[in-house]
Amino acid sequence: MKSDPKECLYCQNNETLHNLMIEFAQLGVSRAFLFKEQTYRGRCLVAYKDHVNDLNELSDDERNAFMADVVRVTRAMQKVFNPEKINYGAYSDKLSHLHFHLAPKYVDGPDYGGTFQMNPGKVYLSDAEYQEMIEALKAAL
Repeated sequence: MKSDPKECLYCQNNETLHNLMIEFAQLGVSRAFLFKEQTYRGRCLVAYKDHVNDLNELSDDERNAFMADVVRVTRAMQKVFNPEKINYGAYSDKLSHLHFHLAPKYVDGPDYGGTFQMNPGKVYLSDAEYQEMIEALKAAL
């Protein structure tokens, strides 16, 4: 499914987006966000800067630059949150804007050994806690 940039959550940069996540960095070819729902402590998302529907639409250089941004964020997540594993999700069934969900998984944490839930709606933090996480991620980038 291809989406219209005029109706795209990431392109419109609207209130709906800001209710779900907090942008904390502009990277080489993408934007990095911290999810507000924090069932998976440290969960982030990296979205391509332009409206692209799928990874296969990028040139090799664009794809490599995007994946370098994804790796840069996961390295920061690993340093700050020290998860056992980071799960990657590139789901675009209903919102075709290239983005990767980055969900840290912990041995004794939710859904370890299984697929992370898109939005469990269970764990929300204070503004100060989000800010502390963002500052730590920025410092690790």
